[in-house]
Amino acid sequence: MRAAPTIGERALQLLGDETGAVIQDKHGPLYWLVSVGTATSWHLRQVRVLTELTDESTYLGAPPASWTKGPRTHWRVPLSADRYLTDAWRLWEALAEADRAEYGRRPEGRQLCYHCKLPTDEPIPVDVEDTGSDVGKVTYACPTHATGYPRNGRRPRTLTSAATDQHKGRAR
Repeated sequence: MRAAPTIGERALQLLGDETGAVIQDKHGPLYWLVSVGTATSWHLRQVRVLTELTDESTYLGAPPASWTKGPRTHWRVPLSADRYLTDAWRLWEALAEADRAEYGRRPEGRQLCYHCKLPTDEPIPVDVEDTGSDVGKVTYACPTHATGYPRNGRRPRTLTSAATDQHKGRAR
């Protein structure tokens, strides 16, 4: 499982001692190891199930056990005989709570990104210049474009994912 830094950090705190080993890459995302097949139907914003699909391969480089400090890819929670896999259900609960705390309630259905006008399954609420006509309306952006808008008066942190990289080619 890969989680963007904003979600991953909060989930790691929520899990506490119940987390298994966690890798953090040099760009900030956190990676948990879970049993194969336990997370196939997860749909959380800024969380990716790393798996091999018929049209996609995923590779995760595991750092040497001695790499426990950044800024390079390292073991945020070191791998050990008693700390390996994370219970998938507990991880989902922590990630879902982190998602709600960071982005609020998930809207029903797909939303259009305010910037690129494309539908997104991962709508991030953002603040845009008030035009006065949409009082009380929530404005959303896709993960790629959410980084360009403030959210709750602050700029979101940079988000990284393969889906984001692919989406950049479609942006206006």
